[in-house]
Amino acid sequence: MPRYTVHVRGEWLAVPCRDAQLTVGWLGREAVRRYIKNKPDNGGFDSADAVCFLVRRCKGLGLLDNEDPLEVALEDNEFVEVVIEGDAMSPDFIPSQPEGVYLYSKYREPEKYIALDGDSLTTEDLVNLGKGHYKIKLTSIAEKKVQKSREVIDSIIKEKTVVYGITTGFGKFARTVIPISKLEELQVNLVRSHSSGVGKPLSPERCRMLLALRINVLAKGYSGISLETLKQVIEVFNASCLPYVPEKGTVGASGDLAPLSHLALGLIGEGKMWSPKSGWADAKYVLEAHGLKPVVLKPKEGLALINGTQMITSLGCEAVERASAIARQADIVAALTLEVLKGTTKAFDTDIHAVRPHRGQIEVAFRFRSLLDSDHHPSEIAESHRFCDRVQDAYTLRCCPQIHGVANDTIAFVKNIITTELNSATDNPMVFASRGETISGGNFHGEYPAKALDYLAIGVHELAAISERRIERLCNPSLSELPAFLVSEGGLNSGFMIAHCTAAALVSENKALCHPSSVDSLSTSAATEDHVSMGGWAARKALRVVEHVEQVLAIELLAACQGIEFLRPLRTTTPLEKVYDLVRSVVRPWIKDRFMAPDIEAAHRLLLEQKVWEVAAPYIEKYRMEHIPESRPVSPTAFSLQSLHKKATKIAESEDL
Repeated sequence: MPRYTVHVRGEWLAVPCRDAQLTVGWLGREAVRRYIKNKPDNGGFDSADAVCFLVRRCKGLGLLDNEDPLEVALEDNEFVEVVIEGDAMSPDFIPSQPEGVYLYSKYREPEKYIALDGDSLTTEDLVNLGKGHYKIKLTSIAEKKVQKSREVIDSIIKEKTVVYGITTGFGKFARTVIPISKLEELQVNLVRSHSSGVGKPLSPERCRMLLALRINVLAKGYSGISLETLKQVIEVFNASCLPYVPEKGTVGASGDLAPLSHLALGLIGEGKMWSPKSGWADAKYVLEAHGLKPVVLKPKEGLALINGTQMITSLGCEAVERASAIARQADIVAALTLEVLKGTTKAFDTDIHAVRPHRGQIEVAFRFRSLLDSDHHPSEIAESHRFCDRVQDAYTLRCCPQIHGVANDTIAFVKNIITTELNSATDNPMVFASRGETISGGNFHGEYPAKALDYLAIGVHELAAISERRIERLCNPSLSELPAFLVSEGGLNSGFMIAHCTAAALVSENKALCHPSSVDSLSTSAATEDHVSMGGWAARKALRVVEHVEQVLAIELLAACQGIEFLRPLRTTTPLEKVYDLVRSVVRPWIKDRFMAPDIEAAHRLLLEQKVWEVAAPYIEKYRMEHIPESRPVSPTAFSLQSLHKKATKIAESEDL
């Protein structure tokens, strides 16, 4: 028998349908009737027949025709909403289009799996799990470790041993012993009471990362969760059923208690949950719609699900991966600007950087040479000013290796800490099966990722700070020898005037965001947890800083390509012409003023998807092959070196070179 889950004025109702020939209007009327039946005052209505309403899907909010048969209009177990005429529906109550949900409009259930063992997850893996590219399974070794860990917990229960969080209360109540008959209730109470976060929910992508990372930590076998429960959690992940997790509320010790409790709350069938099929709805209905049952927590399992640094680390993982991507592409954008401003490449000479051999500085200088070397890639623009009397450029051009370089080194340092944290056991107490005991410690403290992500924000911000100054040079005719604000008929047209203001605003905002959150600490839990990391805010603001960096560089990319228009018919180097062609495939030249925000968004999307790196990287790697051992890469790129070498070889065989 078909069944539908219907939302009416804040309540979810399961409505069975015996006859699929019944209409959408019947479903709405029946849902209203059930709603009125449950209300002492009939919900303010005389009868269901007197109510005027519309019916729409929860996912996508598409309106349905009341006369359409249900078998045509809806799928079995679909989620719909009845909107009663005259009601002011709150968009916050059912956030059917959460931030980033456009990524899921093309959601396809993945066929490939990543096997988690708790020891080998990479930042790239976690980002791909967040994007829905993989399902999860456990390795056989991980399953055995989880089972042995649970045997220790079962032994503690059987022997009635007093152990923190298993047979006692939590935090200030650590000395309160709980009766055996109430140990399961203790775990449910823990999850409910700690679900105290506020703010917008994590996007589906970020919630998937959070859930995947918690699974990876549980797979290490130090948490005491049962294999049965862990496999249930994996089934929820693989069905893309994602709990409502508010982004605010963690102080980063003892772990990320509030957000992880919201994660666990959905798993036990309470609170809200999202899936590509349902949109937001009550968790119990979302699980049921996917053929899943709520998790029933055994002793210690609530604590196992909520105690750790996974909120900080999963958001930090996204921040460091995006920072790595934009740092690589910043070199390409800056090289294009240098060409437009007719700068010199002498500052990137190998010998200069060999005598100050910071790894990032050497790599950035190499990338500039690989993109601008006129002997390797003839540039008509460079040739046009070869014999000018300019000796050196402004710092924003000349010092890119030194400034971009330390950003690269910062990212590499932070990535190492985040990778370690991805594969660390951060529970309390820890269950050591080999010793047959539990030990209380402080691995839940988020100081490591908090400090690292504060450092990341400071390091990567400088890419925006220097980019904004280059935008100024491009827009200022006294510095660029180009039309003011890169537009013809200045005065009638304003060109990039306010785009530069936007870049300046973002850089200024970053300066405030770069104040380290981890220098703060507030005592919590009646002074039991008397030093905390504030790592949740460190992670969220690091992400915001990275996004601003991307947006500022998107504006510089547009401005540099616009500058090229005023140097035509002269051409730049082959790799930079490829970058110009890429930009022009989504943004046309600026001939007169037009709505600019979509152009900035299109350029930002190119950087987010690493398209700029994709078109330039093969040329960089071909140059590397021809100049080994002159340079070595500062960090792994989005591509394997082997694949880049193949692309570089193809380029070498093409007519372009």
